[in-house]
Amino acid sequence: MAGPTKTADRRAGQRPRPRPASGAGGRQRTARTRRPRLPRRRTLVLTGVLAVLLGGFAVYALYGSPWLRVGHVSVSGTKALSEGEVEDAAAVPEGAPLVTVDTGAVARRVRAELPRVARLDVSRDWPDGISLKVTEREPELTMKRGGKYVEVDAEGVRFATVGSPPKGVPLLRVTAERSASLRHFGQARLRRAAVRAVTALPDPVRRATREVRVSSYDSVTLKLTRGRTVLWGSPERGEAKARALTALMKAVSSASHFDVSAPSAPAASRS
Repeated sequence: MAGPTKTADRRAGQRPRPRPASGAGGRQRTARTRRPRLPRRRTLVLTGVLAVLLGGFAVYALYGSPWLRVGHVSVSGTKALSEGEVEDAAAVPEGAPLVTVDTGAVARRVRAELPRVARLDVSRDWPDGISLKVTEREPELTMKRGGKYVEVDAEGVRFATVGSPPKGVPLLRVTAERSASLRHFGQARLRRAAVRAVTALPDPVRRATREVRVSSYDSVTLKLTRGRTVLWGSPERGEAKARALTALMKAVSSASHFDVSAPSAPAASRS
């Protein structure tokens, strides 16, 4: 029969497949290809134990060890204040674990104790220090109270009392004690109005300013050297008023009175 004969012929023409090696040589090759592995459960247990040990050591190092504890406090950025004043107000607990120091509470204590401090940045200086970076308030105006002077910063905040006025800082006089403006705006806002006027002045005029008078929110007057005065008006449109004043002083340098309360129509006079 034709069918079986063709099948047998095709099988006869095929090459026999190689059989896997047997005996000692085959067993050696098989042994080399298999690598011993730790059971997965044992690996997980070892990893967990190591994590616990490391975590426990970290907790001990941060909280219980004698290494990472407050050993010193450094202060920078002071001008009028001393480093000792800041350190005393901070009251950082010496010897406490560094990680437990409440930096926010330290900053609040210093600002409450020392109003001259506008900002305090507290940071941990590993391994054993606390760093205090101070930003002090700068006086823009002073107010006379009795025989002393109260410093006023750029926000109108009264922050310190000194025996003599700082050099180059104008004196502020608020003469609106009984006016409706004072009842409506309040002392704090009138102080801020005066500060806004001073900080908007051109530098030469600002250096020449000796006194700022506020009779109402819309009436700020500056007294300069050589008997000159400037009616500034309200604290609004400060940049426009500064430009108008600069141009007016150049055009009429002999004038003694300048009015820039309406910066689009400035005026100057010699009396």
